[in-house]
Amino acid sequence: MKTWKSVVMTTLLFPLMACGGGNTQSQTASETPQDSETNQVIETIMTRRSIRQYKPQAVNRDTMQIILDCGINAPNGQNKQSWAIRVVDNPEYINGITEVYKKKYPKMAADPDFKNMFRNAPTVVFIANDKSYDMSPIDCGLLGENMVLSAWSMGIGSCCLGSPIRFMQTEPEAAEYLKRLDIPEGYELLYCIAFGYPDETPAAKPRDVSKIKFVD
Repeated sequence: MKTWKSVVMTTLLFPLMACGGGNTQSQTASETPQDSETNQVIETIMTRRSIRQYKPQAVNRDTMQIILDCGINAPNGQNKQSWAIRVVDNPEYINGITEVYKKKYPKMAADPDFKNMFRNAPTVVFIANDKSYDMSPIDCGLLGENMVLSAWSMGIGSCCLGSPIRFMQTEPEAAEYLKRLDIPEGYELLYCIAFGYPDETPAAKPRDVSKIKFVD
């Protein structure tokens, strides 16, 4: 009987431990503190790398939905959720905009490893911010961080990109692809994130700890 009750309680509590769910997880963490060698969140943060080479298969949509749910559960000012998110895993779209890019930058396309303008990733998430809210870029940054960390925890690599957005916003021939994203009025593309299964294992780059100071 005790075993049956334990199973039921575990089933009921599991949704609360998902992205953005309740405070059960925080209470448990405070009761059983973990050091950096065993804490999975810290391990994910410290081992995550920007990936610029991907395997060809797209991230399945069920997995991407988990990543996106984690994203929209990020902290955000006044709960405005001042972001608009568009997910593209359609090869026709990615290859089409890449052809426009290749005409503009033929030297980039000459690289034998070049497949698309999103670091060859098969899935791209575009993030736009609400221009009427001055803190929305911060909200969108927090959204993206949640996504890249949750993705890494499931073995999916990512890379935050700005240059494809600048290209799409300034190149006339890319206008149709920008339009297809159907960004709401008053919003503007801020950056995009490439997602896919890593095809490289880059080493960590050094961080300047001198930029951190405690103020007494």
